[in-house]
Amino acid sequence: MDADSESDPNRRRRLTEAASGALAAMRAGEDDGALDRVADAVQSAPDSHVDARELMLLLFHECSAMVAALGSGGTTPVKMQVYDDDGQEVPIDEADPPVRTAVRTLLAEVHGDTDSAKAQIEIALVNAAPEEMALLMVQALRWTLRLSDECVNRGLPIPTWVREVP
Repeated sequence: MDADSESDPNRRRRLTEAASGALAAMRAGEDDGALDRVADAVQSAPDSHVDARELMLLLFHECSAMVAALGSGGTTPVKMQVYDDDGQEVPIDEADPPVRTAVRTLLAEVHGDTDSAKAQIEIALVNAAPEEMALLMVQALRWTLRLSDECVNRGLPIPTWVREVP
């Protein structure tokens, strides 16, 4: 979390609770309910723009940590693939904008470049349509779920809030 987070000491707790609740809803197959939880948490915040950015960065940061754990700290590569609606693999530059943003954000986090990850999210928040932001959030939540499931299957640690409903 950055200086914006320090101006609101309760932000981290609010964001992890919102993310945990959204993950629980997605785990139950309720994508719309997950987005509603995130929207409610962000819209009720004193600075909804900052909270939206920080919530997505929180998810991508945890995804990055899980990718690192799954990749044995870098000794085993983890491959990222992007697919079109027909299930065909496509280059990242041909993916839909929210997917491109998600991949670029995750890659920046994986490589320790939090500033670039933050810039990707910020660009999306300023320029993307609400539907695209919803898709970006769904992508972050899905990756968090899938990566956490794989970590659990391999006996790797994950943050408590990723698995437990608040």
